[in-house]
Amino acid sequence: MRQCRSEGAPDADDAGPIVFRASGEALTVVDTVERQRQRVYTSRAVDPTPAPTDQFVHPVDTAVTLTTATIRFPRRLNPLIITDSGAREGVDRNSTLTLEDDDHLLEFEHLFKLYVSFSGRAFLDVSGDEARIDFPGEVEVSIGARSPHEHPAATITTTSDPVDMMAAVSAMSSALKTTSAERSFPTLRGHPPLIELGDQLDIPDSLETPDTDVVIEVPADYRSVFVVAPLAFYLGADLRPAPAPALVAGDTVHELGTGDAFEAAVVRTLKLVFTLDCVTRTEGLYPVPLDERDAIEETVDLDFGTLYDASLADRVNAYLDVPFEAIESHVPEWKQTTHISPDPARIELLPYLVDDLAIVKSPQTHSVGDATLKTDAVNEFMRNEAAFTRSASATTDSTVPTTVRPEHTSSVEQSWVGDGAPLGASKPVVSAFENELERETSEGPTKITVVCNEAEMATETDLVDQVYGNRDSLPFEITVHRNLSTDELEDVLATTADFFHFIGHVDGEGFKCRDGVLVGDSLDDVAVDAFFLNACQSYDTGLSLIERGAISGVATVRDVVNRGAERLGIAIARLLNAGFSLNAALDIARGESVMSNRYVVLGNGGFAVTQCETGEPNVSEIERTTDRFEVTFTTYPQNQMGMGTLVRPHFGQTDRYYLGSGKIETFSLSQPEVEELLASHDMPVVVDGELRWMDELSIDDI
Repeated sequence: MRQCRSEGAPDADDAGPIVFRASGEALTVVDTVERQRQRVYTSRAVDPTPAPTDQFVHPVDTAVTLTTATIRFPRRLNPLIITDSGAREGVDRNSTLTLEDDDHLLEFEHLFKLYVSFSGRAFLDVSGDEARIDFPGEVEVSIGARSPHEHPAATITTTSDPVDMMAAVSAMSSALKTTSAERSFPTLRGHPPLIELGDQLDIPDSLETPDTDVVIEVPADYRSVFVVAPLAFYLGADLRPAPAPALVAGDTVHELGTGDAFEAAVVRTLKLVFTLDCVTRTEGLYPVPLDERDAIEETVDLDFGTLYDASLADRVNAYLDVPFEAIESHVPEWKQTTHISPDPARIELLPYLVDDLAIVKSPQTHSVGDATLKTDAVNEFMRNEAAFTRSASATTDSTVPTTVRPEHTSSVEQSWVGDGAPLGASKPVVSAFENELERETSEGPTKITVVCNEAEMATETDLVDQVYGNRDSLPFEITVHRNLSTDELEDVLATTADFFHFIGHVDGEGFKCRDGVLVGDSLDDVAVDAFFLNACQSYDTGLSLIERGAISGVATVRDVVNRGAERLGIAIARLLNAGFSLNAALDIARGESVMSNRYVVLGNGGFAVTQCETGEPNVSEIERTTDRFEVTFTTYPQNQMGMGTLVRPHFGQTDRYYLGSGKIETFSLSQPEVEELLASHDMPVVVDGELRWMDELSIDDI
């Protein structure tokens, strides 16, 4: 295979994030940063050559030209036809379309942007399990791709003075790529600059904030600054100190309340403005049939065509005249709510939360005592007389973290930034996001390392070894180790891998090995990106792996019973293998064991070990009615697919688009449509409250 680079590209060692590799009749497009790939098939063996990137109208990282009579994607991608004005036209599902003799540019929805450009007559077919373009004969075709990866443009230094922090937060909006309604797309928001604490305020001159004529006034305290940061970023607002919170757009003042009402008002304002921007943007470059638009148009009196061309301040004022209750049921489930304590050091985590457009709340929680956590252990023992825990030693108060249970919200994910180990929420750590920014590019296979240091736990090892890498369309490299010494395990952790699955005993000190204990704090370097420490009391050891190089991981806050840990471990392995993030995998797998409340995600919980075949990880809950099937479709957002992503379900006759994140819709399907769904992808399915998989089900099982 040969690597192709665009004209003017640097040497191979400095190549951009996208590379093309040709092998026979297949062209593989690889995003080396996000480690995603898409295979494109041609009518014959091709020898692609670098192509100029400016022919695609929209920016691409790399492009190639090849000659073929067919372009075929081995799975059903949703194509969009880009018109001369730059607008997108959707293509009906299960259809064929004749493209007349002209210049054509198509965009294919994937985890990275993929464009196909050609001239002449062609036939576009999306009626089967794949998308394909057929030409009357061999023609020259250009293919371009753009990675969604964004790197912060600079680092802002601020003191612990809340007024200085306001200036730092205001400067984060320099990452916005537009102030139009299209910034509701995650790819047009950009990653905010980083923030670090220092002796004086220093905002690099290179950071230019947009002139939006929007100001947000809040009291000069940490809580107010943190809570309002995502809204200020999204609105490109200047943050200023004032006695009472208010949003000022042009000459219009909108009060934001005080006390608890302030936080609620900020959440409502962000959700309202964002959702109505998603509707308004359908008047522009993406005039797709959006389900939320049809629903909202029935309840509000807004001229979205006029709003699309209005200034940001005028749009905001028009939006805020709409009662939140009028659109509340159509707001997508928010990806993340973060509970953050008002500590000045926490501001260094704020850019990563804002990049996720997370809702930020001051912490409302309570401590969880041992009595609560011991109940599940008793239940697990009662289910299995032969059960044993995965602890290397007895649990003591000095070896386990204090646990807290954050206030529940309606977001898909919860995270906790404060003291204690959260239950039912992830624990973001600044170093995890820093490690991800420094992650090396890779074109190679997904590398998974499984270590079992206890023979009595071999069942989980054998089963997860069968799960990982069982996808024909993606290359995997699986390595299994057993009964390692401390030196051997240290070498494994220092060896580059996408995922590390540990099965064995861990206590408050570290990993139990055949010759002793490997203490997490003693490690010099950790080269695994993500991990699952399926052992007792692995929380502190997991934090050590994050601090020394890992990006994300699952660990435990107390002892876990072997049988329950085994069930949970197999479920999480399969979900991660299917492309779910660590947050989503743990959330979905919780029903597999009553011990699940002892597991917590550390670091960047939105991190996914491998890509999802359907683009967006999803779960279908299927219920049989008299002569139909009710299918509730739920998507789980991750780093590459944030708030504002468009989703179109891969089943049935619907050609409608939805705003991705959480529960999308419940569809009524016929038996043939459900059979098509079960045969389409190996995704999780919930039937009668039980987690199943499509490749295990037939229509008679429902």
